[in-house]
Amino acid sequence: MTESAQESNDLRLVQLKKWLTSELPGREFTLAPASADASFRRYFRLTPAEAGATLIVMDAPPEREDSAAFVRIAELMRTAGVHVPKILAQDLAQGFLLLSDLGHQTYLQVITGDNAGRLFDDAINALITWQQASQPGVLNDYDASELERELQFFPQWYLQRHLQIELSADEQAAMARVFADIVNAAQNQAKVFVHRDYMPRNLMLSEPNPGVLDFQDARYGPIAYDVLCLFKDAFLSWPERRVTGWLEQYWHAARAAGLPVPGDFQQFQRDVDWIGVQRHLKVLGIFARICHRDGKPHYLQDAPRFLNYLRPVLARYPEFEALAAIVNKYCPH
Repeated sequence: MTESAQESNDLRLVQLKKWLTSELPGREFTLAPASADASFRRYFRLTPAEAGATLIVMDAPPEREDSAAFVRIAELMRTAGVHVPKILAQDLAQGFLLLSDLGHQTYLQVITGDNAGRLFDDAINALITWQQASQPGVLNDYDASELERELQFFPQWYLQRHLQIELSADEQAAMARVFADIVNAAQNQAKVFVHRDYMPRNLMLSEPNPGVLDFQDARYGPIAYDVLCLFKDAFLSWPERRVTGWLEQYWHAARAAGLPVPGDFQQFQRDVDWIGVQRHLKVLGIFARICHRDGKPHYLQDAPRFLNYLRPVLARYPEFEALAAIVNKYCPH
């Protein structure tokens, strides 16, 4: 099938090009895929035929994705001083956005052991800038019901659907008790604006650095969540000693900025560990759901990374003994 025939069978791409033609009258341009996404969104890079800056086009089917949230949170982050894409044109009814282009390289594509310190310096500063703008009532709360709903992805999708495991009644009850403790610990943390996926894949090498993407699911929630995402990434891992050093760097900077982190670093480390268990279990469940529901099995290749994040933390706290027993019994090493 020729490329034009393939495009003609892609109804949304046809609609997108028609919309762009109306937004950019008389201008010639080409579109090329810019990035893939675990959601139903997709992105194209628009290159004008004449000299000019490239742009990014978002295609987000409105029945699947809330583009209005993207627009609203982009403005919130921009006002806070975070480098996010500018919204140049929008059609929320069709789910189309035209955005400024923050660059061609994500942190994930360029980060190495040698440059990680410099890149993470910028990422920590941007995170603190975002958190300093926090106000209750502006974003939806990352509340107990949502934290619990996300935890259930692990037994529902990773254990039951992916591994074909049915927990006993005693195991289910034990897991429920641990989940309640995790949710309670998260609720006891100070709350700030939370990106919820603040990781190198969503940070662009940009000027000013970093450019921040994929923020449409932001909430008002636990202060340790985003810094945990930054250093316990879905796609690359760091030695624990370096992670602890970066966490201390964030903690000192956050205190200096007046953010409500605990006064004792060991308590902050505990907060990071506990919210990390929630995050890691959620991601394992989501990766299994993306595989079995959405037909994208490659995400499960990174499941062992999250099990490796989980095991030492579960072993560190007696409160996680029952959960550790389940993970060690059923989840492959």
